[in-house]
Amino acid sequence: MASSEVDQKFLGKLAKEVENNNPLLAAVLFKLLGLSLNLSTQLIKAEKQRRHDKTQPMPELEHIIWLSREGLVLLEQYVIPMVGNYVELKVLAFKLRASFYHIFVRFHNTPPIETIGLGTPEGQTTTTVPGLLPPNRIDKGKGVARDDQGVPAQQASRPGYNLEGGPVGPPPGFGPEPAAAFLLKPNNYLPLAHRYFQDAVQLADQLLWGSHSLRLSVKTEFAAFLYECVHDAEGSRKLAKDAISHVYEATEGIDNDMFTDACDLVATLGKMMKRGLGSNNTLRSKAQGSSSETTGTQGTPRMEQPVNTSAPPPGMI
Repeated sequence: MASSEVDQKFLGKLAKEVENNNPLLAAVLFKLLGLSLNLSTQLIKAEKQRRHDKTQPMPELEHIIWLSREGLVLLEQYVIPMVGNYVELKVLAFKLRASFYHIFVRFHNTPPIETIGLGTPEGQTTTTVPGLLPPNRIDKGKGVARDDQGVPAQQASRPGYNLEGGPVGPPPGFGPEPAAAFLLKPNNYLPLAHRYFQDAVQLADQLLWGSHSLRLSVKTEFAAFLYECVHDAEGSRKLAKDAISHVYEATEGIDNDMFTDACDLVATLGKMMKRGLGSNNTLRSKAQGSSSETTGTQGTPRMEQPVNTSAPPPGMI
């Protein structure tokens, strides 16, 4: 996501490169770098808790949403308008925009990505709220005094209306709704995130060569997004396979640091090629029946040899 180590390396590197010519842009990039480092710690905790128990509230959720929102504002207001002819910075900016929306989809999407496509009730209505309307009381012998006297029935029955005068509801962000809803409007961010990833991939393919670690970072996160959020396992595996093929076909030279990052990303993409497949490279879905064995062994991309991260692939020397 926006906490990728490769992205953080490029944020620091590019901030130094533009510091003399564009101090404002450099300052924003350094600020994004600090935000990303902070965000990475929160995301690790949140992912561990999500794997352990998805039903428990995440104490880091509000901080994650706030950091992501602030990073997106900095990116869209200061970085993207100033990327100009900076090739790597332009790809990184478009990638980070997709990454922040990826976080919104993972942790703040409405409906949650786990329930998209599942049947949900059309709506729930509550006719009475326990404790909202107190019983009639006797007002010092002067007859029955009703607290809702003179108040329209529709207004008096509205949850949160104080019949004795004035609102009693807490301020925004402190009510029954999670604070994250106050920080960022609940919405279905999946289509927009998908489009931004497609834009970043297209830009990376146009401007960067196949073994460039930033291009591989874009492809790696997009493959993860397709598998986890879009639930497109086949598309995720194909994207990973194509990314590795482009690495092997690349002829441009890279430095040692980029080579190390590229090897790590290729290893990750190699694992993504097998996500959703069984031990014999057949689809795990039981709905496929006997046909899944044929499709899995013939139609599913496979590496002829396991990815070797200790030796440079062709074209990466």
